[in-house]
Amino acid sequence: MEVTAQIELKPKPGSCPEEVMYLEMMRTMEALSHRFAQVLKTEDLSSTQYNVLRILRGAPEGLPCGEIGNRMVTRDSDITRLLDRLEKRELISRCRESKDRRTVWTRITPEGLEALARLDEPVRAAHRERLGHLGSEQEQVCCVWRARRQDKIFSLYSCCNDCHCNESNHGTT
Repeated sequence: MEVTAQIELKPKPGSCPEEVMYLEMMRTMEALSHRFAQVLKTEDLSSTQYNVLRILRGAPEGLPCGEIGNRMVTRDSDITRLLDRLEKRELISRCRESKDRRTVWTRITPEGLEALARLDEPVRAAHRERLGHLGSEQEQVCCVWRARRQDKIFSLYSCCNDCHCNESNHGTT
């Protein structure tokens, strides 16, 4: 039987409420993702590799590398290397577009589909295990909160990635 101590972490003096909220969200994400990583380990996949396979399962015609990157849950600065590892394991295949040789299309292979099929139920079970206690009312509150905050947070994230700005000069290069 594993005993886990619940430690009340108090913010250090001078911390702003936003910093405390950020740290609590990071702790929550770590707690949620640990179980998920254990499930993915059974297929020797990282969460980013799993994300790529899920994206490609939803696009059987395939996608160019840039579009896969745009759809990722977490950004991976080296999507090409990530795809190389999946291709080496024969979970995806890539081919050049005949009309535009600069475009490389990536498709999920039958082996990739089989790996996802083996993970579908264990992943759902892990999500139920970690979040099933919330109930639909609390889940709805979380979704509403996320939807209200997401646009603002993502617009700042996009801005900082596009123009490499900092808080004092958003939108300038």
